[in-house]
Amino acid sequence: MLKWQRLLKQIGFNLVLMALPLSVCSSLAAESPSSFKQTATAVTDWKNPAFILRAFDEVALKNEYDRDNHRVRKWREPVRVFIEHRVGAQALHRQLVQMHLAHLAEITGHPFSVVDKLSDANLHLVFTRQSLWAEDVARLMGQSAVDKIHGSVCMGTFGLNAQSEINRAWIVIPVDQAQMHGKLVACVVEEITQTLGLPNDSEKVFPSIFNDKTPQNLLSGLDYILLKLLYSDAIKPGMTAAEAKPILQQLIQRWQKDGTIGGADKRVREGKLYPMLGY
Repeated sequence: MLKWQRLLKQIGFNLVLMALPLSVCSSLAAESPSSFKQTATAVTDWKNPAFILRAFDEVALKNEYDRDNHRVRKWREPVRVFIEHRVGAQALHRQLVQMHLAHLAEITGHPFSVVDKLSDANLHLVFTRQSLWAEDVARLMGQSAVDKIHGSVCMGTFGLNAQSEINRAWIVIPVDQAQMHGKLVACVVEEITQTLGLPNDSEKVFPSIFNDKTPQNLLSGLDYILLKLLYSDAIKPGMTAAEAKPILQQLIQRWQKDGTIGGADKRVREGKLYPMLGY
């Protein structure tokens, strides 16, 4: 048996299930936990500049549980992840997180690390079980977040300072629940990614992990571009949509010319999780 096949067996990721209409997990913005919903496949030519601009507006400047127009939200300081294990397979879960963090660092240029002490961390990620699901959500995110766990498979949230800089984040993944849906990897990928400042889910953005109508388990080419846009040095925390728009347009135009957008679907698959899962 190949190494990646053994890993799939360990995490309960069934290759047959990938072809079925499954749910996908989605994070919310600061103080809004994520949900897991039924999906269907949708296809579009996402490389159109106007489409990318609208996608950024949908995912980065909106929240799932409110209708407000938000400012740009992103990390300034390095992201330091503490992993709390309340279940077994600790080495496996740590490996999944480290692989995805390495991929995010490559895409964004932002520094990520896994730390051994909670006091050193600004992102607290808990691998738990369904029986402890509500308890852990209440402990990390507050009792009000527990009301949102019905119909959810995993949950994430982040906090902001006065400058719209993300300075804290929390993720809870009930492993047995995620495995039951064949979505443990999807929970790791989407929850961590969305706590970087892309918190909204939208059916207008596809193919993407941020769209409940596309069964994405790993980052798409569009997600790759959205992350690069958000973590461009020219895009600052606290920018309004109007302030960010001309900068985004310039970046998109430049990346069209130099092949960054055209090669995004291929480039994003260089992440270590893709060959491991048979992509």
